[in-house]
Amino acid sequence: MKKFLMSIVAVLFAANSFAQYSSGGFSLSESTVYYGLRLGLNLSTLTGDVSDDLGMKPGLNVGPVIGVRLSDSTPVFLESGVFFSMNGAKDGDNSVSLNYFRIPILIKYGVQVSDDIAVLPFIGPTVAFGIGGDRKIAGAGSTSSFGSDKYSRFDAGIRFGCGAEWNKLYLELGYEFGITNIADWKKVNGIDDASAHNGNLFINFGVNF
Repeated sequence: MKKFLMSIVAVLFAANSFAQYSSGGFSLSESTVYYGLRLGLNLSTLTGDVSDDLGMKPGLNVGPVIGVRLSDSTPVFLESGVFFSMNGAKDGDNSVSLNYFRIPILIKYGVQVSDDIAVLPFIGPTVAFGIGGDRKIAGAGSTSSFGSDKYSRFDAGIRFGCGAEWNKLYLELGYEFGITNIADWKKVNGIDDASAHNGNLFINFGVNF
């Protein structure tokens, strides 16, 4: 967590020095393409038959984004990127870690609040591929999270929230919920076709340029 906080501070210092050269990461009044970097905190959960007694788990998400304006007359943008995202759930010594490469495809609508501030609500689908993680059970050690009779690697969901930009600095708060059943168990606790779905509340800091 200390390294995570230091990384956020580094991004903000870098963004502040870059912001001195211009105002706003993109203009809502003209066609533009913008790029950005995001670094933030995940507060993730699992819901369904396989998530009994597991609560919220903190983690990291980080990645680059690119956005493009879709209309000359309306400030609507399409934004996507590739994120490393740490998901899962935890309760004491019992935990599930699910690390993904996640790709959101978002529609954003820009509202110019002042010359320097824009607010951008967003919504869109996400797809993800699991790249690692483990399941830890108190007194029983740990095993890999992904594989046969475990969690499936593919996940898809919906992301929504709102961002705000000031002098290239960007802050967003959002939530994403999984629509894919990622449980690959044939039976859990006597339940056939058990289910599990990702849920994640996130807050991201970053820059647009």
